[in-house]
Amino acid sequence: MLKQFKTLAVCLTALSFSVSAMAQENSALDLDALLKKLEQGQSAQSEQNKQREQQFLQQRSEQDAMLAEIRDQRDAMLAQSEQLETRFEENEFKLADLNGALDERMGSLKELFGVLQQVAGDTKSKFQNSVISAQIPGRSEFLSNMAQEMGKSSKLASIEEIERVWFEMQREMTESGKVTKFNTSVVQAGGEKVNKEVVRVGPFALVSDGKYLDYNGVTGTVAELIRQPADRYNDSAETLQESSGRMVEFGIDPTGGSILGLLVQAPTLKERVEQGGEVGYIILIVGAIGLLLALERLVSLSIIQNKVKRQLKRKKLKKSNPLGRVLLVRDKYPNADTEALELHLTEAILGEVPKLSRNLTIIKIISVVAPLMGLLGTVTGMINTFQAITLFGTGDPKLMAGGISTALVTTVLGLVVAIPMTLLYAILNTRSKNIVYILQEQASGVIAERAERS
Repeated sequence: MLKQFKTLAVCLTALSFSVSAMAQENSALDLDALLKKLEQGQSAQSEQNKQREQQFLQQRSEQDAMLAEIRDQRDAMLAQSEQLETRFEENEFKLADLNGALDERMGSLKELFGVLQQVAGDTKSKFQNSVISAQIPGRSEFLSNMAQEMGKSSKLASIEEIERVWFEMQREMTESGKVTKFNTSVVQAGGEKVNKEVVRVGPFALVSDGKYLDYNGVTGTVAELIRQPADRYNDSAETLQESSGRMVEFGIDPTGGSILGLLVQAPTLKERVEQGGEVGYIILIVGAIGLLLALERLVSLSIIQNKVKRQLKRKKLKKSNPLGRVLLVRDKYPNADTEALELHLTEAILGEVPKLSRNLTIIKIISVVAPLMGLLGTVTGMINTFQAITLFGTGDPKLMAGGISTALVTTVLGLVVAIPMTLLYAILNTRSKNIVYILQEQASGVIAERAERS
């Protein structure tokens, strides 16, 4: 009763506020109408509360039914789980019995299939890197798939698969003894892919258009080597491709490409010279100058020597050769005594010597300076090598070997220039002295003849 009274008081308070608000906006209502509206509001609220209670009770019964259904499903699934666990345990025992029976029945066949799996794996690696796969692709994929299936699921190989393994191995041995031609796509050095005729020399080499090719087993592509070996090997490759069954000389790599890879990495003559750096170029320039001077002297002295020999056979003196110019002194001083004539002849011979020995001193200097310049380049290169060792240590032998090799190139260039320059100087100096000896000999004969007349 007290609760209803409090509710009534609150409602009356709210109604009073509402009435005051309505009094401000509209005209005032009488108290009977207000009481009537209050009764109608309480009746509607009570009806709404009853509907809510009925809805709640109805939902509660539905939830109880759902709960009971879910419990039944749980009990059924637990029972099914127990059945499955029991069946799983029974299957494990059966599987163990069956595996034991399988092992007992297979006997030595199990070892046979194990060896077959191992052979398939080893052969797959060999086929993948074999140049024969460039002509017969797809062999390594079959072996790889068979080895994986036998390893993962313990699957037994069929008779067809065993026969194919034997066939592929036999075909590899047969093709290893053949030199065949076939067409395939070749990636050129510039990156362009072209279909070409390729010659395969057993399992050793692939050549096309006089160039060696490389087979990549991972991608299955054939490409030209970026760096080719020496020209003599390329010439033999071109001869092999053009031959029609006749015997030709051809260089093969029995290591499967290792030696060929090292061979193409060897620097060429141009690269060797470039390793010498500035000192190497200076040595070569000095050597070229010395060679030109030596060739000029060789030609000149040969011509002069021939002229002197022809003058020895003639009585008529000519000024076009040293011997003729020296002997003309005799006719120039017909009344001179022996001593005066000797002096004049000596003067004429000494005048011819500079012409005969011209540039020989420069050639001799070049033959001496060239190895010294090579030694200078070597010392400079060794200094750079030791500086690199100081910075990077001695952990990489290639770094040390490459630096020392580069440093020694200048010494080689110096010796290459000095040795021929020394030989040329000796040859030219000998020819020059021989001509001078002939002049002195003929001059001595003239002096002796004048002395006899006196």
